[in-house]
Amino acid sequence: MSNKSGKKDNFLLQAGVLAAAGLISRVIGLLYRSPLTAIIGDLGNGYYQAAYNFYTIVLLISSYSIPSAISKVIAQKLAVREYRNAQRVFLCSIGYVLAVGGVASLFLFFGAGLLVEGNAIPVLRVLAPTVFFYGLLGVLRGYFQAHKSMMQTSVSQILEQIANAVVAIVMALTLIGMFVGGKDLVMKAGEGVESSPVLQGIAVGVVDAGLRASQTMSRAMYGAMGSAIGTGAGVLVGLIFMAGVYQLNRGWFQKRIKRDRTERVDSYQEISRGIVSVVTPFILSTAAYNLSTTVNSVVYLRLYRTVKDIDEITAYVGYGVFSGKAVTISNIPIAFASAMASAALPSVAQLMAQRNKREAHRKIGLAVKSTMLISIPSAVGLFVLAKPVMQLLFPQPESLELASKLLMAMAVSVIFFALSTLSSSILQGIGKVNTPIYHAVAALGVQTAVLAGLLLLTNLDLYALVIANIVYSGLMCFLNQWAVRRAIGYRQEIRRTFLIPLAASCLMGAAAWALYELFHMLTAFNVLSLLVAIPAAAAVYFLFLITLRGVNEEELKSLPKGYLLVKAVKRVGILR
Repeated sequence: MSNKSGKKDNFLLQAGVLAAAGLISRVIGLLYRSPLTAIIGDLGNGYYQAAYNFYTIVLLISSYSIPSAISKVIAQKLAVREYRNAQRVFLCSIGYVLAVGGVASLFLFFGAGLLVEGNAIPVLRVLAPTVFFYGLLGVLRGYFQAHKSMMQTSVSQILEQIANAVVAIVMALTLIGMFVGGKDLVMKAGEGVESSPVLQGIAVGVVDAGLRASQTMSRAMYGAMGSAIGTGAGVLVGLIFMAGVYQLNRGWFQKRIKRDRTERVDSYQEISRGIVSVVTPFILSTAAYNLSTTVNSVVYLRLYRTVKDIDEITAYVGYGVFSGKAVTISNIPIAFASAMASAALPSVAQLMAQRNKREAHRKIGLAVKSTMLISIPSAVGLFVLAKPVMQLLFPQPESLELASKLLMAMAVSVIFFALSTLSSSILQGIGKVNTPIYHAVAALGVQTAVLAGLLLLTNLDLYALVIANIVYSGLMCFLNQWAVRRAIGYRQEIRRTFLIPLAASCLMGAAAWALYELFHMLTAFNVLSLLVAIPAAAAVYFLFLITLRGVNEEELKSLPKGYLLVKAVKRVGILR
């Protein structure tokens, strides 16, 4: 790969491929969450999210960090053409996840009652086997990512999400029909809502006096279990696909190994120790980074509910609105940052192994800028169009207003989470694998104290969760950027990376709001107004970004299909 600035950066291309797949996957996820929420309700979302938070933590500890960790180790072997040793790392990784994933699945199944309570317990047990299969899927994805090939991972992510969507909806309907019945069972809730003004509006939305609470809770529980089955089915489909791709390419891998003339072949014992030493910091870093969600759910659903005397249904409904709707939508733009992190890590690791610090600086700067070019306008767009977007995806009237306001409040966290996700990966790539762990633990302590104080001393309710997210992601951003600068002397460019995209995004946001309101006033159709406002706003952003010289021709060309963008903007006279 050439390093000339006029040529396309392969890692950026691969990040674009992975980001596109991530975006498609999250859009599919949103599209199926809407009908699924109509089936299982906000209460079902609450049960599912409460179980899913603990499933995620166990998954992170056992398997989720495997792709990043394995891609780094194998990429370092490939950089010095040690193909035989790279293959041995791959085989040892499979043994590692079989052992750890099996133990983690058993713990999750038999220990569900210790982690969650009530109707979230069977949901967590259904999720337990998925941890085992995800470990194998993670090793295969990491193997191909180390070869700087993201297409396999991208396709598997899309297939995984499609299977998840179809199976989740089918199984939710099936289980509800089998064990509860087809009636729309709702209840009169809200006994403890007097102490929670934020939740008063949605408590009334699950009202139909005369039906028992147990019926509503059973319907939500079985629906959430069906959604959990969909999660497992999606991982299994992704695993089958990746295993098939590996089998098709196995002959090429074996030929390359036979041509390897490396004198020293690492023993499996050495490799196993190396994998543990590399994977452990990745696990701790990723788990600590994502532990805030689980801690927040425990503080809200147990401590806050007990102290404020809020009934179970109202609390889980509220948490379902926050986590199942607002958080789900806000996570979409972060897919690009996650993809950029996955692509940048092996590339930066290789450059550091080759002691090419100057090129590593350039790659880091390009990764950060590309991430901000997407994240900043996405945050502004979610802020100004929060209610129309929420109405399109989750039109349940009883929680529409609350979910929209939560999404607006969460918009700034999109930027913070995107940048902190990328910077954590950069630190791991340059060898500072423990640093993100310390930062995550420190940020977690601060945000937990803030959350507990706000919940117990104010009536902010769900908005306290939003503030905690902003505090946590903001601290991670600051600490990670400071650590990267200290470690390799990297200085982040500010004007063209942050200020110009922010200015262009504000102009874009004004255009999006004006166009939406105008067309909605004329047509009264939400979908049509969004279809006009969003593309037009994107064009406004791109126009001002180039006019203000936020990007130049070389940077545009480095993007996937960037030469087409250059031709287009030159044709209209924006770029000369």
